[in-house]
Amino acid sequence: MPLYDSSSEMEPLLPDDKKGELSGSATLLSAAASRIAGALRPYTRSKIASLVRSMNGYYSNLIEGHRTKPQEIESALRKDFSSNKSIREKQLLHLAHLEAQEALEAMNLSVAELVKPEAICLIHKEFCKRLPPDMLVVKDGAGKTYAVIPGEVRNYNVVVGRHLAPDYKALPILMERFSSFYAQESGKSTAASIIAAMASHHRLAWIHPFGDGNGRVARLTTHLWLRSMGAGGDGLWTLSRGLARRVNDYRMALDAADEKRRDDYDGRGYLSETSLRAFCSFMLETAIDQARFMAELLDIGHFENRLTAYCRQQEAEGRLHRDAALLVKQVFLEDEMRRGDAARILNVSPRTAQSVISELLDKGYLTSPSPKGPLRLDFPNKARPFLFPELYPAGSSADVDRKTTPPQT
Repeated sequence: MPLYDSSSEMEPLLPDDKKGELSGSATLLSAAASRIAGALRPYTRSKIASLVRSMNGYYSNLIEGHRTKPQEIESALRKDFSSNKSIREKQLLHLAHLEAQEALEAMNLSVAELVKPEAICLIHKEFCKRLPPDMLVVKDGAGKTYAVIPGEVRNYNVVVGRHLAPDYKALPILMERFSSFYAQESGKSTAASIIAAMASHHRLAWIHPFGDGNGRVARLTTHLWLRSMGAGGDGLWTLSRGLARRVNDYRMALDAADEKRRDDYDGRGYLSETSLRAFCSFMLETAIDQARFMAELLDIGHFENRLTAYCRQQEAEGRLHRDAALLVKQVFLEDEMRRGDAARILNVSPRTAQSVISELLDKGYLTSPSPKGPLRLDFPNKARPFLFPELYPAGSSADVDRKTTPPQT
């Protein structure tokens, strides 16, 4: 089969929305994200956002068929890697994703900047540079090895599942068309920009600019796009969780949007407009579900009840000092609290209050920037499944990254 080598072959870059169905869904997503962004106090919100960032890495791993256990993740965060090669590689992938996402978020790129070819390459570099060389290779059916260079587009042709990716020589033209079109769309209404983010997710995967890591780059790009335009809920929801839970649907939607135009009623581009619309609809539906899930999970009343109930249970089992739950609850409500207020809140002596504070700090319920600094909320590892039910669970481990296979030569 001839390779794709023209920018016209990835048209349309945006589906028609005459009925307004995609715009309606995009508006619902924006509203759900706004509800999340207003939840909780600033420090607690940032603390939970860091947990969600880690979960984003977990679910992105899961999408690609790499299941990591919570204890393996915690070990990776301490840079304590397993001696088992398979587990260690999954730990490295998780940590690379988490650190890359954090670094990229700190750059605060606008969408117009984000879709530039150099920014797409930067996203790939930020992830891949954190992996050892032996994890940055792909092989063809004959066993020939190709290097994956962090931040550099491929210089060989590849097969991606059933999709014969575009000719590597055409990548500069394709990436420039991608950039110019979506930069223009990002300047329109919030709903229009959200739809464009979802459409660009597929078209970037279709271009497949890198030897490997394209799925992660597409997911990170979509995450950063939504975050940049205010639909990311301050980092308190993750699209990857929804994609991992609907992994087979995600794979089928990606594959379907690769298809050529079916007939004269299927748009005017080379690829199927109907399938691209269906892909955007699937992505929006998944995103809305995840944003609403987190909005409900982080509802201040519900979260306070779970936090108090968990601490009371620990008190009843003798694992926490009596009334420790009262102090944890107060820190949560105030976002940060002076240590000297603990004795008054607990109605005990300063010495007893200090003992309770020390216990809560040691066991991970509270944290502080210094030995005499204010008290802030933290979340012990064992408490997280109770405090954030269904955020940490696994999903399907099926491989949907549409693995790259260079053609035999």
